[in-house]
Amino acid sequence: MSSQIHAKISGPIVMIGFGSIGKGTLPLIERHFEYDKSRFVIIDPHDDGALAKKHGVRFIQQGVTRDNYRELLVPLLTEGGGQGFCVNLSVDTSSVDLMTLCREIGALYIDTVVEPWAGFYFDKQMGVEQRSNYALRETLLAARRKSPGGTTAVSTCGANPGMVSWFVKQALLDIARDTKTEIVEPKSREGWAQLMQKLGVKGVHIAERDTQRSKNPKPMDVFVNTWSVEGFVSEGMQPAELGWGTHEKWMPENGRCHTEGCGAAIYLLQPGANTRVRSWCPTPGAQYGFLVTHNESISIADYFTVRDGDKVVYRPTCHYAYHPANDAVLSLHEIFGATGKMQEKWHILDENEIVDGIDELGVLLYGHGKNAYWYGSQLSIEETRRIAPYQNATGMQVSSAVLAGMVWALENPTAGIVEADELDFRRCLEIQTPYLGPVKGYYTDWTPLNDRPGLFPEDIDTDDPWQFRNILVR
Repeated sequence: MSSQIHAKISGPIVMIGFGSIGKGTLPLIERHFEYDKSRFVIIDPHDDGALAKKHGVRFIQQGVTRDNYRELLVPLLTEGGGQGFCVNLSVDTSSVDLMTLCREIGALYIDTVVEPWAGFYFDKQMGVEQRSNYALRETLLAARRKSPGGTTAVSTCGANPGMVSWFVKQALLDIARDTKTEIVEPKSREGWAQLMQKLGVKGVHIAERDTQRSKNPKPMDVFVNTWSVEGFVSEGMQPAELGWGTHEKWMPENGRCHTEGCGAAIYLLQPGANTRVRSWCPTPGAQYGFLVTHNESISIADYFTVRDGDKVVYRPTCHYAYHPANDAVLSLHEIFGATGKMQEKWHILDENEIVDGIDELGVLLYGHGKNAYWYGSQLSIEETRRIAPYQNATGMQVSSAVLAGMVWALENPTAGIVEADELDFRRCLEIQTPYLGPVKGYYTDWTPLNDRPGLFPEDIDTDDPWQFRNILVR
C-alpha cells in the first residue's frame, strides 16, 4: 500500500472519539499527512489510551460536553500556531457547535454525521419530527446560512453519508455512457440534477450487504456489530426517513411530510431499524434491507432536485437499504423483542475475530433506461487486513472517506460549511479508492415486483415497479 503524503497539516490535530473508526483513521493520518506529532491529541471518555500511546500520540480520557468543549478544545486546536484540524469521530457531541467553534478560530473540521449532544436520540419529550435526521441537517443548513464562506468544515464525510454521494455521480456518468446519452460532465449542482432527470432515474438505494462473520457465535444479550453499536442503535431508533421523489403516487399511512426546511424528505412513525425494504446487491441479489435513517437519504434527494422557480419539477426518492452483518440483525431482533431495551453489553468485531466476508456498499440507481445499476465497493476482510491495521471492512470504508475529506479540506481551506455531496467526487475517490477493494458497477433486471410468491393478496402498483409502495415491506 502506498504511503504517499497527500498534504501538510500546519497546526495541531485533535481527534475527538477513539472508537472503531478513530482507531482505523489513526494509521491513515500517519501514513498520508505531514504534521507535528507532538501536537496530535486524541480525546475519548471510554478508551484507555493504550493504542494512542503506542503510536506516540497524546491521549486525554475525557468526554467533550456542552459545558466544556470550548475551554477544552480551543487551547488544543491553537497550540503552537498553524492551522489546526479537528477530526470529530465521536458520538454525543454537537457537530454544529464544534464546527462553529472551529471556524471561529480558523481551524479545519470534518465529521461523519450531524451528531447532537447526548440525550437527543432518546428524549421522549421531543416529537418524532424533532428527533429526525432531517431536523439535524436543517441545523447545519441554518449554520451555513448564518455564516457563509470562511474556514472549511466538511460535514457527513464517512462511507455513508459521504462516499456514497461520490458513487452516485460516477454511476450517473456510467449510465449516460452505457445508454449512449450525449452529455457534458456537470460542473454544478443544478447540472448534476438535470443529468439525473435526463437519464430518467426515479430513485437511489444506498444498498449494502455486510457478510462479515465472526469466528464465535453471538452470545445472548450482547449487541454485536461491525461498527459503532451506539451509533447504529441511535440512528436505528430514529424514525425511518427517506428522500421523497416526484414520481411517487402513494405514501404510507404513517408517513409524514415536514412543515419546514428544504422539503426533500418524509419520515415514518416507526423506527428505521424495524422498517424493511426490498432492494438488491450484487452478491445476494434480491434482499431485505432496513430503512435506517441517514443524512445522505435527505442530502442526495435535495442535491438532485430540479426546480422551476419555487416549484419542484424533479426529485429522486433516496433511502438506505441496509442488511448489516448477521450478528447485528440478531442483535436488533433482541432489542425490539425486548420492547426497545438495549442490551447491557455490546461488542464490535475487530479484524482478528472475523473469519471471512465483505462489506458490499454501493448505490442502486433505478428506473432509468437500463432498469437498475449498482455501483460500489466490495471490500473483503482479507484485503482490509493487508491494507491497514485496526479495522474491519466496514470501518475501512469509513476511515478512508475521512482521509479523502481531510485532503479535500486542506486543498480547499476556505470553502465554508460543505456536505460530502458538494466535494469534488473525482478527487475524493482518487484518494479513497486504494482502500475500497474492488469498485465495480453491475446492471440488473431485478425490480421490487420480481419473485414475489403470490400466495397472498398484496397492495402493489403493477404499472410502475419502482414505486415505494412496492419497495416497502408491509
